[in-house]
Amino acid sequence: MQNPLKQTVYSALFVALISVGAFISIPVGPVPIVLQNMFVLLAGLILGPVWGTGCVGVYLLMGIAGLPVFAGGTSGIGKIFGPTGGYLIGYIPAVFITAAISKGLKKSLVGDILALTTGSLLVYGVGVPWLKIVLSMSWDKALAAGMFPFLIGDVLKIIAGAFLAKKLRPLIRH
Repeated sequence: MQNPLKQTVYSALFVALISVGAFISIPVGPVPIVLQNMFVLLAGLILGPVWGTGCVGVYLLMGIAGLPVFAGGTSGIGKIFGPTGGYLIGYIPAVFITAAISKGLKKSLVGDILALTTGSLLVYGVGVPWLKIVLSMSWDKALAAGMFPFLIGDVLKIIAGAFLAKKLRPLIRH
């Protein structure tokens, strides 16, 4: 078990990484391309289910409270109820499940890739239906606007996240 002070510091670091990942935003429609989802899921791999979920919860509360930590430096409760709110809400179960799968599969490279893939699918599983409802879109349009353009980038983020986790875990243990 990690020292709680170390875990708190690592959690704060991941809140900062998630925030920076959201700030680097490329608008491509109602849902922008961001790096925040990679850092959310990486937090699960590195911090585990409890600390990872807590870290993402703190990030979301900061954004809701008005700190400019959401995509493109935005914030506010309105973001949760807007087109991208489902993706933000989806981070909570995604980080927890990603961490649990990785832990269950002994934090192996293949296990981490499976965990990251499952986490990404969970984000889409909450985000796309939310987008469909909020913007009154058909399923085809919601998938075309909220998932399909991001799949290639997500594959790259999953690969990068798995390799980052492999490199970071030994450093964090010491």
